[in-house]
Amino acid sequence: MPIVEWSRQALPAMLDDIRALVEVETHSRDKRALARGLAAVRDLTAERLGPPDEETLHEGGEYGDVLQLRYAGTAPGEVLLVGHYDTVWPVGTLAGWPFSVTDGTMTGPGVFDMKTGLVQAIWAVRGLRGLGLPHPGVRFLFNGDEEIGSPMSRPHIEAASEGTLANLVFEASLRGALKTSRKGVGLFDVTVTGVEAHAGLDPAAGANAIHALAELVTQLVAGAAPERGTTLNVGLISGGTGRNVAAGRATCGIDVRVSEPEEVARIDALLAGLRPSDPRVTVEVTGAWNRPPMTPNPPSQRLFKEAQAVAAAQGWALEEAAVGGASDGNFISALGRPVLDGIGAVGDGAHARHEHVLVEHVPERTALTIGLISALA
Repeated sequence: MPIVEWSRQALPAMLDDIRALVEVETHSRDKRALARGLAAVRDLTAERLGPPDEETLHEGGEYGDVLQLRYAGTAPGEVLLVGHYDTVWPVGTLAGWPFSVTDGTMTGPGVFDMKTGLVQAIWAVRGLRGLGLPHPGVRFLFNGDEEIGSPMSRPHIEAASEGTLANLVFEASLRGALKTSRKGVGLFDVTVTGVEAHAGLDPAAGANAIHALAELVTQLVAGAAPERGTTLNVGLISGGTGRNVAAGRATCGIDVRVSEPEEVARIDALLAGLRPSDPRVTVEVTGAWNRPPMTPNPPSQRLFKEAQAVAAAQGWALEEAAVGGASDGNFISALGRPVLDGIGAVGDGAHARHEHVLVEHVPERTALTIGLISALA
């Protein structure tokens, strides 16, 4: 049976599995919910593929645990399939926004980002085995902290991707295009400490932290270089204790995005060089780079060409795209390893109430994964 036809026949069961995962809420900051969600993913994988040949659970502490499942192949090598089971939606969201399928569109919290992708990954391996196709071994890595930067799972992702033939990240696509370039992300806080004083009785005695921070915000914004893909957003600001008090403390939260690895050092220098005009004011910068930029390295470029050929053989054209958001694929790409991102759902609305998936593309994306993994045998 052709791969595409097999995937189309599997669609009803795949939709049932997507519903099952969406209906187990998995907010990134809710440890109990994450445990339930990971159990649902593990049980679904075992139900569709049987017991794994190898299973490893990495305790996540305050974050979601990381589960790795390995299934042997019929050819040398291994392919890593990466997917996160956490979502941005707090427990209770489902009550007012239940999973539904209407006129070919699925909606529900986490359906696009990225529970449909998880199901597609599982069913791709089922398809390889059910169709008797040659394929390398497959290792799943399911993590529950992606939406908050993968602070615990990063080293496990980096270790699991070493020596693989390919690493496929089942984040949602960009209108069907694979994401071969992503920006790096830095999350920083700038805290200014001044000298409090009465604004009316003795204004000269004060060193207003808010005034100083306003100067620094101007310096920060001037450091953006959109022509090079570098943006800098001051998204949070707080400080002061009263209108009639020279503020003793003020803080701003910054989101930095970079396309070029070289920009990381320039932004680091910008942050280290922040100086207010009032020498009585001190500045502290905290935070770190959350993810390095994902740029198309040669192994990833070759892998994309292979995926394009598979799609063409199945009768459709596969495109690539660069996006501003980051994912776990950034970690793998920065190590020079072959990675394709956006293998998952086609739809829109990540982190928004209009989050949805176009049902007609679920078999297509599953067939693409089946064909690509088999082509690597």
